[in-house]
Amino acid sequence: QVRLVESGGGLVQAGGSLRLSCAASGRAFSSYSMGWFRQAPGKEREFVAARANSWSRGVYYADSVKGRFTISRDDAKNTVYLQMNSLKPEDTAVYYCAAGVLYREYAEESKYDYWGQGTQVTVSS
Repeated sequence: QVRLVESGGGLVQAGGSLRLSCAASGRAFSSYSMGWFRQAPGKEREFVAARANSWSRGVYYADSVKGRFTISRDDAKNTVYLQMNSLKPEDTAVYYCAAGVLYREYAEESKYDYWGQGTQVTVSS
C-alpha cells in the first residue's frame, strides 16, 4: 500500500551538509507519521528524527542530532526531508525512511509499518 524511496545520500566532508528525501506512494500520506533512522556498520539501527502526521505538527529528534538536523514534510509532494548540517564522521550510516500510523513513541522501530531501502551517507574527516 505504501512504498518509500530515499535519495540524496552521498559523500561529504565533516562540517558539510546533505539533504535527504523520502518519496512516498499512496493516497493517504498526510495521515502517516514519518521517521528517519540510521544504521552504521556493526551497530544497531537508531532513531534520528520523526514528524507526526500533517495535522499534529509534532517533531522529535535524537539528542545526537538536535540543532544540526531538521525534519520536514511536504504533503502536496508526498515527500519528507531530512536536512543535515554540520555533519560529523559519526553520522556515517545508511539512512532509512519509515512511515506508520502512530501517535507516540516515535523512536521505536516496531511502531512503523513501512520502510524504504535506505541511502548511504558517508562523512569524511
